[in-house]
Amino acid sequence: MATTSPCAAPSPSLRCPLALSHPFASPPPPPALRLAGPKLLPGRLAVSPPPGIPAVASALESLILDLDDDEEDEDEETEFGLFQGEAWAAADEREAVRSPELVVPELEELPEQWRRSRIAWLCKELPAYKHSTFTRILNAQRKWITQDDATYVAVHCLRIRNNDAAFRVYSWMVRQHWFRFNFALATRVADCLGRDGKVEKCREVFEAMVKQGRVPAESTFHILIVAYLSVPKGRCLEEACTIYNQMIQMGGYKPRLSLHNSLFRALVSKTGGTAKYNLKQAEFVYHNVVTTNLDVHKDVYAGLIWLHSYQDVIDRERIIALRKEMKQAGFDEGIDVLVSVMRAFSKEGNVAETEATWHNILQSGSDLPVQAYVCRMEAYARTGEPMKSLDMFKEMKDKNIPPNVASYHKIIEIMTKAREVDIVEQLMNEFIESDMKHLMPAFLDLMYMYMDLDMHEKLELTFLKCIARCRPNRILYTIYLESLVKVGNIEKAEEVFGEMHNNGMIGTNTKSCNIMLRGYLSAEDYQKAEKVYDMMSKKKYDVQADSLEKLQSGLLLNKKVIKPKTVSMKLDQEQREILIGLLLGGTRMESYAQRGVHIVHFQFQEDSNAHSVLRVHIHERFFEWLSSASRSFDDGSKIPYQFSTIPHQHFSFFADQFFLKGQPVLPKLIHRWLTPRVLAYWFMFGSSKLPSGDIVLKLSGGNSEGVERIVNSLHTQSLTSKVKRKGRFFWIGFQGSNAESFWRIIEPHVLNNFASLVTQEGSSIGSDGTQDTDTDSDDDVQMSDTERDE
Repeated sequence: MATTSPCAAPSPSLRCPLALSHPFASPPPPPALRLAGPKLLPGRLAVSPPPGIPAVASALESLILDLDDDEEDEDEETEFGLFQGEAWAAADEREAVRSPELVVPELEELPEQWRRSRIAWLCKELPAYKHSTFTRILNAQRKWITQDDATYVAVHCLRIRNNDAAFRVYSWMVRQHWFRFNFALATRVADCLGRDGKVEKCREVFEAMVKQGRVPAESTFHILIVAYLSVPKGRCLEEACTIYNQMIQMGGYKPRLSLHNSLFRALVSKTGGTAKYNLKQAEFVYHNVVTTNLDVHKDVYAGLIWLHSYQDVIDRERIIALRKEMKQAGFDEGIDVLVSVMRAFSKEGNVAETEATWHNILQSGSDLPVQAYVCRMEAYARTGEPMKSLDMFKEMKDKNIPPNVASYHKIIEIMTKAREVDIVEQLMNEFIESDMKHLMPAFLDLMYMYMDLDMHEKLELTFLKCIARCRPNRILYTIYLESLVKVGNIEKAEEVFGEMHNNGMIGTNTKSCNIMLRGYLSAEDYQKAEKVYDMMSKKKYDVQADSLEKLQSGLLLNKKVIKPKTVSMKLDQEQREILIGLLLGGTRMESYAQRGVHIVHFQFQEDSNAHSVLRVHIHERFFEWLSSASRSFDDGSKIPYQFSTIPHQHFSFFADQFFLKGQPVLPKLIHRWLTPRVLAYWFMFGSSKLPSGDIVLKLSGGNSEGVERIVNSLHTQSLTSKVKRKGRFFWIGFQGSNAESFWRIIEPHVLNNFASLVTQEGSSIGSDGTQDTDTDSDDDVQMSDTERDE
């Protein structure tokens, strides 16, 4: 993954921990629903269980390692953003958005005593039960219960703050033949779920309103956006932006200023290299604030200029306009704004403007930021004066401003392009001795320089130094491979290429295969060249025209004609097992235009190093199946975190087995498919290895019967596990010797050094990025005595 320089973020004076206040969290708003009866159930009502209701078993046994505390304790990796110390969500605005009024008749108005008794009993007993028992009790009432009765029960659950029970009642109501859509009830359920952080359930009710042709209430939009923004590390920022845009474009609402500011703050909360893609959305938020005559905060101007300064193509006129509007609003340009302006000018090679802005920073009397020196180095380098850039770097050290990672990256990049070998080597030694991290970009620049200067011995030494200090990647190995081919060391090149191909953490791509093909052709080894060509044809890699021509000529000499091969699309055994493991971890599939073909959607977490590595591996392993929009022929850092396959009938079998009406389920034969490779990819995609050595697998979808089949299958391999249901996930945990045995089984198929990445992150990895946002009540899975005790 590409390393983002520290200069990619605003200075500490501008950046702060992202801590979104929940506008509806505390105190709770006055209830919008109106109950004519007393708040509590009348004491005189009989609450004994009516006949026909099944008795409920005693409390089920809990059998899992609970990871909730681990998932919430992530302070050390909290993202940083703008707006430090500002109260952006004013207290008087938190109660401004109201839900539609929901009127429910009082219980005493019902004419039948038996009906009042049964409803009162349901209100008292239902909230205490788990999901399966909950549904069985409601199903037993089908002969007599009406929509008004069920509405009363749902509202009662909302009033006692048991939102999960209310959602279950509402979901059960929707499936009944007598159900008629109640907009006020749906709004109230969605709003309460959103306030409670149940974003997926809230979104489900939200989408149901839209399908009914109704525009959700302003309160529902507002609460759902804030709930998405409250998900740790901004994992649901894209969803928040989608709902925000719908709120304005579909609903025609004018959001509160606090909501505009909260979303904008999230958009600029990451480093510049990542946040630059949020510019269009940030401009839309700014446009809405201006057109609704709301006050624009100073840091909104600063944030927009900051985002513009990281674009590949600088919009100079827009930056000038924003600076002008900022001055007209009475705001002074702070150091962060001036550094952003310097960054934009330096990208254009505009030394005069860069130095003028630098002069403004000097006049401010503030501490000189390292980022400003980096911008000056960039400006002089673009005008062809690399030695002046070096003077800037030395000046920074002379003023006792310690260089950071970004400054070393920039000066080494500049000097390598200038081919100043001695200076680069001296700077690289300083960088290594500083014990700073993120050495890889500097090593790569150094190796590219040695390649261009045909200094292959030094390139090899640099390669060995790099793999000793950094996690190797495909770019590093590809440079070394090309160097070996250039010097004619085909035997060593073949060894390196084989290591790349066999190491899932590295992998091969179009460029590395073309390099190896050229190597074999230069050595006139046409048999091995043909094997590489066949592999490239299978993976649908582009073969360079000159290499193809040489291969054809060489084979003709051996009286063999190479013909374009029609490669039949078929999943190999390894791909099938990988796909099963990913589906167990939560990978999604969908039908394509109802034609009997399906698409696989791969999605990985951007804030997870483990997922970043797995993303590159999966992209390379399924390359021939990817759609044109999902392919990437560039370096691994350019591979998207979300990509999809082409629609194909070969995926239909897996869709039929793992999904039912769009919802994840477990195949009946899943216990037969749990090979070591399936378990390994399930572990890498959706699971965790704790520092204690314990292992937890996160299972998406399914029911207790399916999980029991998995547990029984693992038990036949002498693996005893503990299981617990948490929301829509099941957790399967291995402790002590069982964790060690499980690791020995999957270790041959786990990517090199992957376990250390998962252990360092210390929390479970979810496929959807929310890490169990819906932390509803636990449903313990009751297993057999053998599974529980052994």
